[in-house]
Amino acid sequence: MNKHPSRLVRRPLAAALLVALVAPGMAFAQTAREKALEARVAELERQVQLLVSTQQQQQSQISTTQEQVTQVQTAQAAAPATAAPAGKQPIQATTITPAANPGTVFTYGGFIKLDAMTTDTSDGRIADGSSGRMFYVPATIPVGGPGADGGDPYTDFHAQFSRFWLSADHVTEGGDKLKGYVEMDFFGGGSNALAGNEIATNTYAVTLRQAYVSWNNWLAGQTWSNFQDTAALPDAVDFVGVTDGTIFVRQAQVRYTSGPWSVALENPNTTMQAYAPNAAAAGARTTTGDNNVPDLTARYNMKGDWGHFSVAGLLRQFKSGDNTDSGGAVSVSGKFNLGDSDDLRWMANYGSGIGRYMAFGLGSDVMQDAGGDIEAMNGWGGFVAWRHVFSPKLRGNLMYSAAAFDNDVALVGWGVTERSQSYHANLIYTPFPKLDIGAEIGWGQRSLEDDREGDLKRIQTHVKYSF
Repeated sequence: MNKHPSRLVRRPLAAALLVALVAPGMAFAQTAREKALEARVAELERQVQLLVSTQQQQQSQISTTQEQVTQVQTAQAAAPATAAPAGKQPIQATTITPAANPGTVFTYGGFIKLDAMTTDTSDGRIADGSSGRMFYVPATIPVGGPGADGGDPYTDFHAQFSRFWLSADHVTEGGDKLKGYVEMDFFGGGSNALAGNEIATNTYAVTLRQAYVSWNNWLAGQTWSNFQDTAALPDAVDFVGVTDGTIFVRQAQVRYTSGPWSVALENPNTTMQAYAPNAAAAGARTTTGDNNVPDLTARYNMKGDWGHFSVAGLLRQFKSGDNTDSGGAVSVSGKFNLGDSDDLRWMANYGSGIGRYMAFGLGSDVMQDAGGDIEAMNGWGGFVAWRHVFSPKLRGNLMYSAAAFDNDVALVGWGVTERSQSYHANLIYTPFPKLDIGAEIGWGQRSLEDDREGDLKRIQTHVKYSF
């Protein structure tokens, strides 16, 4: 069939028109999609840039924080150690001393100590529950006559020398230093009969050792006598060890210290041996509270890397009723370091009326005559102790001590103590810091004016934990 020529012309023209009309739409659609894609790409680029910027800021903050931590650690390492304990921090938000001055520092310490000993005395037994059963006290060594027998050895365990102390320290805005200090143990005054017995609960009385307040250079209260050098005491398992020749007194006083010098007025007391002319047995010993003048003490200390040296003087009044006398004494002591592992500790004492200050009152201060008048008695004593450190965990000590008194037997008889002496040797093991396990052997002897003697042999151990 033949098609009309005009139709043939119109078809290509219609197709061309269709393409012309559709093509711009297709082009327009393609351009919109591309723009949408471009917009999305731009948004993604913005977000990535934001993330990179945030990361850079965080990294900068981390670097700054690390630098600050390093600075704090460096400062802490350079700063002195503080009093705050490691581990758990305080459990209360308020001060433990609410009634004290603001800023007061409260501290607590002490030790737990078990003593176990076996004693063998030649001339009788030391009274059960007395101080001589707790530690070496030469005045308690029994002295009998010919044929005296001390019997079998006897054993004692106790924890009475466990100790604790409390201290409150304060520094004012003006720089004044104040301190209050209290220290106690369970010695019970030297007689367990005061607070119980060993049958069931072994109760012991709390004993005041020290109680004083200090203000800068001044001290008022009870503490060690200014006449005693506590820094010279040896490292003993026994409470003292070198008791015979040791100045050992705690009492109430007022003391002033300036550099190496110190001077004190201290509580007076007189021990008196009763009149018993040429008697075989000693007369009674009494103490009087009649003194109206305090004891005066003065001390000078010198110390360095080599150790320390100290000299002290004592002036006293003695009084019984209307009868008085006076006396004085001197004590020289120190500690000499002999290298890194050894030291030598020593003390030498001499005086008129030195009695109650030395060896726990082994001798009297004064003697009484027939008319009741009193006369100061001369005495001397001292000790030497060598300490050797075998290792950081093991150390040992050798000690010798002695004392003697110039009794007038025409006044006080033949039954009074003329002298005493003792030897001690120990080893102390420290498995951990602050924990000591020690063993000590000791021998002591007390001699009377009539040449009778009594001996003591003792093996003693202890476990002591300080805190």
